[in-house]
Amino acid sequence: MKYTKLFNPGKPSAVDATLVADQSDGHGYVFSDRIVLAVNTAMATGRPLLVRGDSGTGKSSLAAAIATQLRRRKLERVISSRTEARDLLWEIDHLRRLQDAHDSQSKVGPPGDYAVPGILWWAFHRESAEKQYQRAGGTGPRYEGVAPQEKKKSAPQSEAAVVLLDEIDKADPDLPNNLLVPLGSLKFLVEPTQEWVVAKPDAAPLLVITSNDERELPAAFLRRCVELVIEAPSNEQLLLIAERRFPKIKAARRKRVLDLILGSKPADWQGRDRPVPAEYLDALRAVANLDAESDADADELLTSLAPLLVWKASQNVRT
Repeated sequence: MKYTKLFNPGKPSAVDATLVADQSDGHGYVFSDRIVLAVNTAMATGRPLLVRGDSGTGKSSLAAAIATQLRRRKLERVISSRTEARDLLWEIDHLRRLQDAHDSQSKVGPPGDYAVPGILWWAFHRESAEKQYQRAGGTGPRYEGVAPQEKKKSAPQSEAAVVLLDEIDKADPDLPNNLLVPLGSLKFLVEPTQEWVVAKPDAAPLLVITSNDERELPAAFLRRCVELVIEAPSNEQLLLIAERRFPKIKAARRKRVLDLILGSKPADWQGRDRPVPAEYLDALRAVANLDAESDADADELLTSLAPLLVWKASQNVRT
């Protein structure tokens, strides 16, 4: 299928992931044609990219990979059950205001002096977020983002950002619906200052929102998202991912590790029939770092590790 690609990732570079677990710098990600199409659709429509799938399939690391390929800053916030929609726009520093009220040398300022920019403010308009951050006393998180590291230092970096809102299904059910207007119009009103924050037309952020499907999301929110389901990869895809993440491990050993994992699956297993990428990479990481003395020792070690890393009793449930 031929189409104009706003996002056209090159061949993923090999990286040494031996000592790194859940951290990702965006390098080494293996993009499928379906993922590339989903990213292009989100960019073409200006809609958030909602990424769903099992834990460990690479949903969160996709945002870092997109940011690296587009040479954008990556901003990230993990959503919890206590997160409210307004927290992503701006928050009031109640502690600092209380301290000013009790400090005889200080004077309680107007509400705008205590409004701390949230992640979407930093993503929509970096300059005004920095100005407000300084006005609010330089407290709270400063979502500057992580700039991608490239070999070509002369390559320009985009002013736009990739924003990762991780695990939105953990949030209160009202949060997704309360984000409909800011995400749909790319603007919002900061009530304490009565100022509008409007995303620059040529620097609108790309929002990547992940869900583990622990809670059903509102229909109105789903309609406004480009939806991508990352399914458990095939054995061939797992080997390709391992090749990019562990180039120092020989191909025969990488395949041997996968074969032993699959061969050690319990007879009464009811869950998914193969490991997700994170589990397979953990097995390779363990084998590399525990360094068994012989091939026989390595095989025995891996067979013993499989129930700890992949075939866990807690995961033996019908999918």
